[in-house]
Amino acid sequence: MADLSLYRNIGIFAHVDAGKTTSTERILKLTGKIHKTGEVHDGESTTDFMEQEAERGITIQSAATTCFWKDHRLNIIDTPGHVDFTVEVYRSLKVLDGGVGVFCGSGGVEPQSETNWRYANESEVARLIFVNKLDRMGADFYRVVDQVKNVLGANPLVMTLPIGIEDDFVGVVDVLSKKAYIWDDSGLPENFEIQDVPADMVDDVDMYHEQLIETAVEQDDDLMMAYMEGEVPTVEQIKKCIREGTRKLDFFPTYCGSAFKNKGIQLVLDAVVDYLPSPTEVDPQPLTDEETGEPTGEVATVAVEEPFRALAFKIMDDRFGALTFIRIYSGVLNKGDTILNSATGKTERIGRMVEMHADDRTELSTAQAGDIIAVVGMKNVQTGHTLCDPKNPCTLEPMIFPEPVISIAVTPKDKGGSEKMGIAIGKLVAEDPSFQVETDEETGETILKGMGELHLDIKVDILKRTYGVELNVGQPQVAYRETITAAVEDSYTHKKQSGGSGQFGKIDYRIKPGEPGSGFQFESTVVGGNVPKEFFPAIEKGFASMMEEGVLAGYPMLDMEVELYDGGYHAVDSSAIAFEIAAKGAFRQSIPKANPQLLEPIMKVDVFTPEDNVGDVIGDLNRRRGMIKDQEAGPTGVRIKADVPLSEMFGYIGHLRTITSGRGQFSMEFSHYMPCPATVSEAVIAAAKEKKEAK
Repeated sequence: MADLSLYRNIGIFAHVDAGKTTSTERILKLTGKIHKTGEVHDGESTTDFMEQEAERGITIQSAATTCFWKDHRLNIIDTPGHVDFTVEVYRSLKVLDGGVGVFCGSGGVEPQSETNWRYANESEVARLIFVNKLDRMGADFYRVVDQVKNVLGANPLVMTLPIGIEDDFVGVVDVLSKKAYIWDDSGLPENFEIQDVPADMVDDVDMYHEQLIETAVEQDDDLMMAYMEGEVPTVEQIKKCIREGTRKLDFFPTYCGSAFKNKGIQLVLDAVVDYLPSPTEVDPQPLTDEETGEPTGEVATVAVEEPFRALAFKIMDDRFGALTFIRIYSGVLNKGDTILNSATGKTERIGRMVEMHADDRTELSTAQAGDIIAVVGMKNVQTGHTLCDPKNPCTLEPMIFPEPVISIAVTPKDKGGSEKMGIAIGKLVAEDPSFQVETDEETGETILKGMGELHLDIKVDILKRTYGVELNVGQPQVAYRETITAAVEDSYTHKKQSGGSGQFGKIDYRIKPGEPGSGFQFESTVVGGNVPKEFFPAIEKGFASMMEEGVLAGYPMLDMEVELYDGGYHAVDSSAIAFEIAAKGAFRQSIPKANPQLLEPIMKVDVFTPEDNVGDVIGDLNRRRGMIKDQEAGPTGVRIKADVPLSEMFGYIGHLRTITSGRGQFSMEFSHYMPCPATVSEAVIAAAKEKKEAK
C-alpha cells in the first residue's frame, strides 16, 4: 500500500484574477505532468478545459489533477475565484487537507479572498499564502502581508522576501536558509542560481529570520527555553515547529513570486511537502447520525485497514458518462466492489475508477484512504452523499450550500426541445447544488435559480453548446421575501357538516414577528387539554405549509412565531386534517392584519475604480439605493464597499465599464434581507397581481 505520509491533498483558491490557474499550470510543468505550459489569456490552460472557461479566461468548475514532487504525491484542485461559483470552492475545501491561498501582489486581499478564507477557516484547512504577480505595476509584497493581518485577521509567517519589484523583480530570498534565488530572463523555471543575499537586504533578512525563529519555537516549549538561553535551533527543528504551527492554523507560511514569469514556484512546492499536513495528520471527519444529522462522536480515521468510507463531493457529466468525484477517507476500494450509498440506502457496484488529470484520465484498479478519484457511471449519487462498506454503514458530515438569490424564466425555442431541455437541466442540477430549477405551475415556464447573473449566463451557454438546447430567456427576477411587522392575537374555527361525521377545529393563537434569520417557529402553551396534544403537529404543519406563499405577492415568508394558547375540539368531528385546515384558514385570516411587508435581498458590493471616477461611481451607487460602507485608496485605484439591493444591480457591469472607460471591476455576494421602500413594494405587488389576473 502507498505511504500516506507522502500524500498531499491541496486546493488552490483566491480572488478572480489573482493567478490561481497560472500557478497550477506552473506546478504541473515543474512536476513534469505537462510539457508545454498553456496560458490563460490564450485560452489554453490545462485545468480550464471548458469552452466557456477558455473564452472568458476564468475558472468555472474546480478541476482535479495529480502530480509528483520530491517523491510526494500531490492531488491538486484548481478552484474558481468568481463569487457566483463559490460553491465549487466550498465543496473542494471540504475534502482537502491543505490549501494555497493566492493573492495578487497589486490587488492584495480582495473581497472574494475574504469569503474563501472564511470557508477555509470553517473547514479548518491548513494553508500557505502565495503573493503572486510581483512583476506587475503597483505590486507591494509588504502591503499584502499587512492586509492579511488586518483584513483577514490571520498571522502570516514570512518565509521569502522579494528581490526587486515590478519590472526589476528577479527572485526571492529564502528567509530560513538566508539564500537568494535569482532567475535569469529565459523565463524557464529551472534557470536559477543560488547566491548570497544582496547587500542592501541583509538587515531586513536578519530581522525576518529572527521573527521566523521566534514564532516557530513557540510550538515547542523545550526548544523555546533553549533558544531563550542562547542556543540556536537546527533547520530541521524549526521546520518541524513550522509544520506543527501550520497544521494547528497558528500561522500561515507566506511566499512570494510571479507564476507567469516562473519565479518562486519551487519554494512553494517545497513548502507544500514540508509544511502542509498529510491525510493522516488532519483531524478526521466526524460521522453523523443518519436520522438527526447530529454528530455521533465517532470519526472516520484515515487508515487503510478501517472499513471503506468516502464522500462524493462533485458530479460531472462528460463525453464518457457521469463522473462522480470522491475523496476516500478510510479503507480501500477495488474495481468490482459493491458499496452502499447511506443517503439513499441503495448499493452500487463499482465499474470503472479513474484518476483525473483535468479532462484526461488514467484507469485504476484500486484506490485507498487519502485518494481523490473519480468513479464512472454511478446512478443515484448526489453531491454530499456518503459511500461506505455495506457491512459498516455510516454517514459523514454533509455539505451545506447557499440559497440562490436570482432567477430567470426560460422556454425552449422550438416545440420539440422541452424534453431535451429537461434532461440537460437535470444533469446541470446534479453537478451544481447552488443551481436549482422549478416549474411555475401556473404559467408552465421553467424557472432557473442561481447565485448571480454570470452563474445563470454560463448555465444557459452550456445548455446551448454542450446539449444543443436553444432557449428564450426572460428578464432576471429577484427572490423577494415577505414577513410581518406587527403581533396579532386571533381565533379561527373550521367546521364543516355533511352526511356522516363532520370536521371541527377551533384554535386561538398569537402571531408575532420573529428574530431575523429565525425562520418559522411554533410553540403551544395550551393547558387543560382544550386542544389535545396529538393535534399540535397538524396545526404546526398547517401554518408551516402556508409560509411558502405570502399574502402580498406570493413570495415565501420569513421569520414568524406562532403560539397556540387555546382552542376547542369535538370528540367525534375533530381530526388532524380539520385542525390543519383550521391553521391554513387562520393564516389567511390573520397575516393581512399583521402589517405584512415585502423584503428584498441586499448584496454586499465591492467596486474597484480608478481615482478619477470615484465621484461618478458613488453617485451611481446612491442612485441605485446603495449604502456606501467604506472606501479605501490603493496604489492603482479606489475600492468602494456598499450594500445595494439586488434589483438595482442588473446589468451593472456594462454601466460601470461605461463610467470608468472599461477600467472598473466589481464583485458582489448576498448579504441579508431588508424591507423594500413603499414605491418598490407597490410595483412588485402590482406586477404579481397582474400576473395572477392574466392567468
